[in-house]
Amino acid sequence: MATTFDETTIDNALADLAAGEKAWAQTPLRKRRELLDVIHLRTGRYAEDWVRAARTIKQLDAGSPLVGEEWMSGPLAMLQATAALSATLSALEQGRSPLDGVTLTQAPGDRVAVPILPLDIYDRLLLSGFRGEVWLRQGVDAETARRRAGLAQLDPTATGGIGAVLGAGNITSIPPLDALYELFAHNRVVALKLNPITDPLFTVFEMIFAPLLELGVLRILAGGAEAGGYLVRHPEVAHVHMTGSAHTHDAIVWGSGPEGAQRKQDGKPLLDKPITSELGGVSPTIVVPGDWSDADLRFQAEHVATQRLHNGGYNCVAAQAVVLSEGWRLKDKFLNELRAALELAPQRAAYYPGSDGRVADALAAYPEAERLGSGRVLIDQLPRAETPLLSTEYFSPVLGVVELPYSGGDFLARAVDFANSELTGTLGANVLAAPETIRRLGIAFDRAIERLRYGTVAVNAWTGLAFLAPRASWGAFPGHTLADVQSGIGVVHNAFLLDDVERTVVRGPFRPVPRSLLGGELALSPKPPWFVTNSTAAETGRKLTEFYADANPARLPGLFLSAFRG
Repeated sequence: MATTFDETTIDNALADLAAGEKAWAQTPLRKRRELLDVIHLRTGRYAEDWVRAARTIKQLDAGSPLVGEEWMSGPLAMLQATAALSATLSALEQGRSPLDGVTLTQAPGDRVAVPILPLDIYDRLLLSGFRGEVWLRQGVDAETARRRAGLAQLDPTATGGIGAVLGAGNITSIPPLDALYELFAHNRVVALKLNPITDPLFTVFEMIFAPLLELGVLRILAGGAEAGGYLVRHPEVAHVHMTGSAHTHDAIVWGSGPEGAQRKQDGKPLLDKPITSELGGVSPTIVVPGDWSDADLRFQAEHVATQRLHNGGYNCVAAQAVVLSEGWRLKDKFLNELRAALELAPQRAAYYPGSDGRVADALAAYPEAERLGSGRVLIDQLPRAETPLLSTEYFSPVLGVVELPYSGGDFLARAVDFANSELTGTLGANVLAAPETIRRLGIAFDRAIERLRYGTVAVNAWTGLAFLAPRASWGAFPGHTLADVQSGIGVVHNAFLLDDVERTVVRGPFRPVPRSLLGGELALSPKPPWFVTNSTAAETGRKLTEFYADANPARLPGLFLSAFRG
């Protein structure tokens, strides 16, 4: 059961971790890998308890297909992460680079690209047609990438003190995944403070992480902002990592109110230790005009609706600005399909605190906005000047549409300029384009993807796929500062433990099977289970979790049947 905040609880937890750091320094790679394997086993064992607690938090009925989101973004993400990290430590344990046997390729701009999807037969079966790679920063060659892969696990005896992790309240795997990254990427023992929204998961996380708790390298804490403030400013804490909003970040770094604003202006942070962060922003979905069929329009409208409505709209990387060509002849048909998709998606409670107020703010700013379904807002023909939707993350089911007066390749180049220069944040950007359009644009399309300054770029996929892919990096585009943090500083996940990460790029099929094959795409994927319109998402999410818990091939026929019924 979660404990309430008191200074003694935090002091004692940090004292335990100070001792635990010594134990962690003496823990060899083999034992660390075995700990990951045990945590993987325990995640599978307590997966149903995890999802039951998540349903309570999200106020979802047991029979809702949206429960699939909780399977996939909860225990499934954790299972994949622990397995991928275990493989990385296994390579290091044998004196090899985690990238041994991985064929590195070249990305645009003379960058090294590290493939992260597909990597094995199960990736090819379960995510047919989906691909992903991590692009490293310019100037890093393949030899350097292989040598540096492993990060702090290259010298496990060199620990980094105590890291405080302030857990997110929206996606339930974020707190445990961030704790694992601190422990393995940075060799820091971890004080994980949960967001009060996720308190129902406190006991589940204690059960899953029991081996790390017993070793003294992890402590799980509860409490609100006061507890978090005490923790991050504690002299025993060497580093802070947080997931949340830029506003919360600035309150931690600079302080709140006029005094905090003055400190920020003077460049004198209140926080006296390093901080990394994964924050939100205004994520774009760029729709490249093309000759789409009615089925294409409907499917991609459901895709965009998913990008906004997944988890009720409470995702840091949720699409908020759809960018269209003003002269696209199918623009109005697409918008009608988008309205229908937003309205017909399953209804759900606005569980995240403040959501109704943020929706009300959007309606006040845009009196002509359309209300679709329960609390969903669509704002068409957004002005580009002094419009809050382009600079304010609403973190609620609010979606805007911007039309640019360009067409063809010129539209795509201008849309990239617009996203880079006029939208707040750099966490993720989506691009939707028919395969024939991508082929026609050729190198201009590749150049557009390169020019998007985002931590994750998704082509005919949703950036959320990169969150679920354990070897993908997850975080803002590099270069932000404490004074202008945008979508944050640093990355997480990254199970290859790569150094010098710039971004992740994921790609998916433009059409589901069988239309994908008819259109020349070698992809056998049906409608993805993360679509909010997928009727069997709960069953498929459960079956995926069960499969990744034990990798039993006998589970695959039932899994495929559920997926194709969706």
